[in-house]
Amino acid sequence: MKKFESHAAIPSNQKWENIIKREQFLYRRNNDIRDEFQRDYTRIIHSNSYRRLKHKTQVFFSPENDHICTRIEHVTLVESISYTIAKHLGLNTELTKAISVSHDLGHSPFGHEGEKILSEISKRDLGYPFWHEKNGLNMVDNIELLEDDNRCFQNLNLTYGVRDGIISHCGEIDENCIKPRNEFIDLNNYTYPNQYSPYTWEGCVVKIADKISYLCRDIEDAITLGILDEKIDELFALLHIISEGEQINNTILINTLIQDLCENSSPEKGLCFSPEALTLMNKIKSFNYKNIYSSKRILPSRRYFNIVINEIYNLLKSTYSNEKTMENLNTLSKIYPKLGNTFTSFVYNYYNFKNRDSLRFKNKVLFSMDNKQDFYKSIICYISGMTDNFATEVYNEIIHF
Repeated sequence: MKKFESHAAIPSNQKWENIIKREQFLYRRNNDIRDEFQRDYTRIIHSNSYRRLKHKTQVFFSPENDHICTRIEHVTLVESISYTIAKHLGLNTELTKAISVSHDLGHSPFGHEGEKILSEISKRDLGYPFWHEKNGLNMVDNIELLEDDNRCFQNLNLTYGVRDGIISHCGEIDENCIKPRNEFIDLNNYTYPNQYSPYTWEGCVVKIADKISYLCRDIEDAITLGILDEKIDELFALLHIISEGEQINNTILINTLIQDLCENSSPEKGLCFSPEALTLMNKIKSFNYKNIYSSKRILPSRRYFNIVINEIYNLLKSTYSNEKTMENLNTLSKIYPKLGNTFTSFVYNYYNFKNRDSLRFKNKVLFSMDNKQDFYKSIICYISGMTDNFATEVYNEIIHF
């Protein structure tokens, strides 16, 4: 038996009924051959939020080089790494796959910098921060829609295990030995990232795979873009312990960390690295923050992101006038059709208007036009779903006459 096989998310697990729980019954086809997590996986990859990841920043904005990582490649790498770990340990690979492809659906345009900007806006106008793990749960629970077998739009209605993996995935962790929590909690009670451990071992695997993926891939991209030209000797000195005489590259680094994790983990200790590997990962993280994420070449794009997001937000915010808001949005759409029409369509999907097609749209109604903060919240949610490209196009529409 593999190390974690008796702890996998399978029917014999005492948590099973909670793990597969959905908010409501999900229709079934007579010939469906998928299990619960496979159904979640396909619902996610058919969603618009997933499709938009291909045009969202991972670290480097709008690279001309086609081989620089974007958010869609990142989630694919996390899926690959988590699959390898889960399969070796005897865990449920279908659950890790579903969590992996959905874990970053809540990311804003322009990566973590866009997230920081939206968080500043949210704290100012709503009184609480914006963070992508919480927004990811909001996306899959409330925003993303799919047609059901009657061609009605419904929310994704994912299993608890996948939803929990999304909001619990925070990769900004330094602690070793991660174990799942035992408590079955209301996931809406999360108030900050990394507040709770994931509910499943599979969720813990994705959490670690996320960190392995971004630390290693960001180095490869930075080398390709020449950002580390003056630091390459320091980098190789840092990584020399990985292999003797072998070329050090992204795949070797990932493989080394995966092997170390699998060798040192156990249900008793948790998912953990050796002291040497953990020290190496923390040194890599420190190196990346100093030489990549704080690079002078990235600073101009950060200033640009701040202008773009705030201009879009403030223009939409200016249209709020209680019962006259929709009239104002219609006027805005004539001047800025791309921004006005797409935001108005978004609003109609989630506000309880009299003319809303309730027979076709069976998703949750989220906002009230009587509530100013609801309107601000809907703007933040709308912007968070944008790709880098679309946010840039909308900004250009605003500034061009």
